[in-house]
Parts: sequence; C-alpha cells; structure tokens
Amino acid sequence: MKRRFFAIVTGITALVLLVSAVLTPAKSQSMSFWEIYETHFKPAKYVDLTHAFSPTIPVWPGFGNAQFKPTVAGREIPGYVKPGEEFTYAQHGFIATSYNLPTDQYGTQLDPPAHWDEYGATISDLPATFAVRPLVVIDIHTKVLQDPGYHATIDDIKAWEAKHGQIPEGSVVMIRSDWSKKWTAEPNRFNEKPFPGVKLDALQFLHLERKILFHGHEPLDTDTTPTLEGEAWLLHNHFTQAEGVTNLDQVPEAGALVAIGFAKPEGGTGGYARYIAICPPDWQYGVSVLEAPGAPLPKQPYPLRRDANGVLKPTP
Repeated sequence: MKRRFFAIVTGITALVLLVSAVLTPAKSQSMSFWEIYETHFKPAKYVDLTHAFSPTIPVWPGFGNAQFKPTVAGREIPGYVKPGEEFTYAQHGFIATSYNLPTDQYGTQLDPPAHWDEYGATISDLPATFAVRPLVVIDIHTKVLQDPGYHATIDDIKAWEAKHGQIPEGSVVMIRSDWSKKWTAEPNRFNEKPFPGVKLDALQFLHLERKILFHGHEPLDTDTTPTLEGEAWLLHNHFTQAEGVTNLDQVPEAGALVAIGFAKPEGGTGGYARYIAICPPDWQYGVSVLEAPGAPLPKQPYPLRRDANGVLKPTP
C-alpha cells in the first residue's frame, strides 16, 4: 500500500503534463489535481514534524531566548486606542502578540546557505518548488541509544536502500535519532556533547550521488566536530538543511511525502519552518483531513490567558 501510494502521488507531474498535452483548457488540469486530492490526499495521514517555539525552548546560548509579550498600540487612533495601550478583547475586540526573536536560528528551522556564506541564497531566494517532496527517514535511533554521539554513515544510507530501493532524486532525507524526545525533558542536552549527527562523507554521498534536496536532523547542529564540518560543507556548497525536527518515530521510513513551509523574511539567514509528513491512509500515526477538517476549529475549553512567559494558553 505504501509503495502504491508513493507511486501515485509522485506521478502527479507526469499526469499533469499528459493532461495539458491532450486537453487545452486550464480547468482540466485543475480538476485532475482536485480528484487526486479527494482520492489520495484527503484520506492520507498527516504527522507534524515541527516543535512549537516559545521563550523556553532549547537554543544556542550565543543567541538567547525569545520573548513573547502583548502587542501595544504604536500610534493613536482617536477614540479607540492610545500609544502604548495594550490591545484587549474587552476594549478593542481582539488581541495580538509581540515576538522579540533574537535570531532566525530558532526552533525547528531551515538553514539557507546565507547562514554561513556571504554569497549564499537567503530564505527569500528559495524557490516555491521546495513545497512538496518525497520523504526518506533513515533510522539510527537504536545506535544512538548505545552511543549518544553516533553519527549517521554511508553504510546506514545503503542499509536503507537495501530495504527500500535507491533514494529518490530531489527528496528530503530525515535522520531519525529520537533526540527530539529530550526537547522538553532535557533541553540542556541540545547544547552539550555528545549528541547524534551526520558524518561529512554521508552528507556528500546524499547530495552528490543521490542528489537530494536537503537532509534534516533532530539536534540543533549537524555534527559534533570542532568546526561543524558538515554544516560548513553544506552551506558553502549552496545546500540547505533542516534542524530541530521531531516525531520521526511516527513516520514510515519510505513511501511518505513532506510538505515544507517557512517564513519568508527578505534576506533571511534562517527560516522558522514547519514540516508535515503526508503518510499513506493506512498508516498508524497521524490524522486525516476526514478526521480533522480544520474548519471550524475546536473552541478552547477555557479563556486564553498569558502564562509567565507571555504564551497564550487556555486557563481555568
């Protein structure tokens, strides 16, 4: 089922080309995508691979943590709000939040080449074709249990290919270490060695031999070498990478897709990203559009109030 689902979805481009060659009206192309959505994407299972970010998440100490605060008026609107006045539900009918973000290298992220290379592409340069890709998950978590500093190797990649076939060109390869499970329980472990990573020759194999789009990992760094040789090679050679991903234990090793979204600050050197795995309908994890249509959204059980860190939460 997984291979059939993967084959159907990855054949979308070929289908559209065929339809456009035979049928000239644009409506025919649109309807073919709608049919694919109804039959394959609507019953698919969706798994979020993204940590929510807040003032308390792990971050490199050189950056510091974000601050969340109520938004206040920046100018007067006579009869409605004065400068410096906090917007409230009672007085203004809405609220908003002000985010003091000390870095764009925060939380689950997408690193563009500009992060390390002054000639590198920035976040706002990345093409829209990043949006949907085949997802490969290489599982090293049992090796990490034995050695917290274990780094994925070419042998790990080839072991995956022996089971599932060659890694698709243009895919996203996520390295499952289960390190993300420490995000809340042991946040200090994200700034301490040892932690799992990916060896430089494995990254070079993935990009130069398999021609992937990018790889992702659960820690906040690519490797534990003194020079971060993996990250340095990637970004100086104009590749991107994902950091701080989660829930890879809830995704199939092969046969899924990944939807990629990220903020688009002009000239940005990092991207606050969201990765969603799209898995076969019979997959045991995730939720389908049929189960969670998204409109209307569920009502909060209690009124939203800010906690000590300025984060809105339902509060009795």
